[in-house]
Amino acid sequence: MKIATFNINGIKARLPAVTQWLDEAQPDVVLCQEIKSVDEAFPREPFEERGYNVETHGQKGFNGVAILSKRPLEDVCRGLPGDDSDEQARWIEATVMGDSQAVRLCGLYLPNGNPAPGPKYDYKLAWMERLEARARALLEEEMPAVMAGDYNVIPQAEDAERPEAWAEDALFLPQSRAAFRRILNLGFTEAFRARTDAPGQYSFWDYQARAWERNNGIRIDHMLLTPAAADLMTECRIDAEIRGREKPSDHVPVWIELAA
Repeated sequence: MKIATFNINGIKARLPAVTQWLDEAQPDVVLCQEIKSVDEAFPREPFEERGYNVETHGQKGFNGVAILSKRPLEDVCRGLPGDDSDEQARWIEATVMGDSQAVRLCGLYLPNGNPAPGPKYDYKLAWMERLEARARALLEEEMPAVMAGDYNVIPQAEDAERPEAWAEDALFLPQSRAAFRRILNLGFTEAFRARTDAPGQYSFWDYQARAWERNNGIRIDHMLLTPAAADLMTECRIDAEIRGREKPSDHVPVWIELAA
């Protein structure tokens, strides 16, 4: 089962780019972030025509997450537990049945947190505490589970072309990286780094200052796997080349193959 995460940066602006990639890559499931659309306005037809079931958790103008799946989605939940007052659409999860077993899929768009320090950074760290609590619960369930999306965290210096440029940024501050490591240390596998420790591997390039042409990127889109899911992983890659296409997102897909 091929599972991808993709911050599409606005479904209306990226629809041609996203559907072209779907036709080429043929993922079974895609966890999308930044759909920037309310649920009713999400363009379902192009995906349903390609055989995808569509579940969204949208928000007008910004944020918003979705799941596209060629397999039926069960027990769909919207919103990260732990704060009933949080109205930002950043979390969606569902169960998908593979050929041999079920997998719990969690799609997330973690807060950016800038400017830091400040209320936005406080929200980011509080959100990551809630994420850690959900991660603990997933481990207790002992089923294969994947938490994938735009984490807005640069885990290590080798995950940025110019780490010094991010030293004061919320994506690279020590507290952000420590919160990310705490989740990993519960027993999760970070899929991409489990396959390679090579530098120069990124999932985001800014639209400014010819970042793509200069490979001035960062790796902030991650797939975290429970032990049961990690045992099933056979591949993990970043489809970096699509960043150079017409009207691309500033992110590119990251995907895994699970023998499930």
